[in-house]
Amino acid sequence: MIAAPPSRRARLALALITALAVPAAVAAPAAADPVRSPAGTGPLTPAFDAAAARYDVPRDLLVALGYAETRLDMHAGAPSASGGYGLMHLASNPQVRTLDEAAARTGLPAAALRTEPAANVLGAAAVLRAYADQTGLTPAARDDLGRWYGAVARYGGAREPSAARLYADSVYDLLRTGFASDQGETVTGRAVTPQRGALERASSPGDMGTLSTDYPPAAWAPASTSNYTVASRPSSHRVNYVVIHMTQGSYAGSISWFQNPASQVSAHYTFRSSDGAVTQSVREKDIAWHAGNWTYNTQSIGIEHEGYVDNPAWFTDAMYRASAALTRSLTTKYGIPRDRSHIIGHVEVPGATHTDPGPNWNWTYYMQLVNGVTGIGSGTVNTSSANLNVRSGPGTGYAIVGSVAAGATVSVYCQAAGTTVTGPSGTSNVWNRIGTNRWVADVYVNTGHSGYIPGVPRC
Repeated sequence: MIAAPPSRRARLALALITALAVPAAVAAPAAADPVRSPAGTGPLTPAFDAAAARYDVPRDLLVALGYAETRLDMHAGAPSASGGYGLMHLASNPQVRTLDEAAARTGLPAAALRTEPAANVLGAAAVLRAYADQTGLTPAARDDLGRWYGAVARYGGAREPSAARLYADSVYDLLRTGFASDQGETVTGRAVTPQRGALERASSPGDMGTLSTDYPPAAWAPASTSNYTVASRPSSHRVNYVVIHMTQGSYAGSISWFQNPASQVSAHYTFRSSDGAVTQSVREKDIAWHAGNWTYNTQSIGIEHEGYVDNPAWFTDAMYRASAALTRSLTTKYGIPRDRSHIIGHVEVPGATHTDPGPNWNWTYYMQLVNGVTGIGSGTVNTSSANLNVRSGPGTGYAIVGSVAAGATVSVYCQAAGTTVTGPSGTSNVWNRIGTNRWVADVYVNTGHSGYIPGVPRC
């Protein structure tokens, strides 16, 4: 039975959290489990193992769901924009009550579910298992990842079928492609056929069948009419600003939140981190409720970007470039100057109580892209050793986050001044960003230029 008797909650809470925190207490998974990747090595591994075993939920499905929601980040117990907590985004808002459901089904107190990683994962597994049971999923079918699709879609809490499908598809895309998290959890990609049921007929906002009439690259998934003001801009109000936001949540979850009448928030556009995909939720002529300042709302276009301000892993080149293309289009359409007085962060709106897009947002790079400096350079790694270290920032003082092989071709998205290094091409302080938080010294890359590459943005 999934639900624990209320009278045992306090004792069970302590026992479960203590057990989950100790790797030795976690039983080894069956070697023949067809839905499990090789064991992770990070601090969350025991929590995922124990939760998957306790509630008979595919481990990789749990990891993928958490990765899609938060990149497996607890965010110090702070809630997301839609009231979700922890790495599994247990939600407590007028529409979605997965936090309360987790408390009821595990016997764990809400405080532990919000702040303890092991409890948070256990709660999500309990809720997901309950949803699967309610869809009629039998014990014999639980190893079939595709059969969990309905439970995953329900976990996201979307009101509209299109948003529910977008949410579940994002999880299943991760299962198909595989990924490795910063916490050491690895999911190997595999062929999986999601069984969407009634949602098969729902057009996901990412499908080509539902497009924006304002900005052709965008999908169209309208916000609830309770969350924006119908207007006739720019005739009624001049559009003077573009306001940059971070969602403090996932792409699919944010689009769903705008469709929730209780949220009382919306934005015109939302960008996905992984590939720069964009969805429009409010027409440009209408006033989205995004800036927390009515005057600025009436005069601006609000653009959300998937991720959290405190985790730079969300800030991808694909998202920067796609967003800058939209902003460039908007500035042309409405005659908005392409400067930092008119392209601003949410934090810069008078009276703002939010800090987004935060210190990890690269304004220099973004504004160069908006102003048309969009070239990408390339080069060949030139090192006498087998591999060249890749660092998390432009300097030798930054952590090593990987390596590239000698002779490999790399893309150079932007360049910055950093630690002076001597290498095969001489001595220079120029560093090349070859990916999200991935940097190599320019003196180890043959780009055909000495130092800065013409047309490539400065980071």
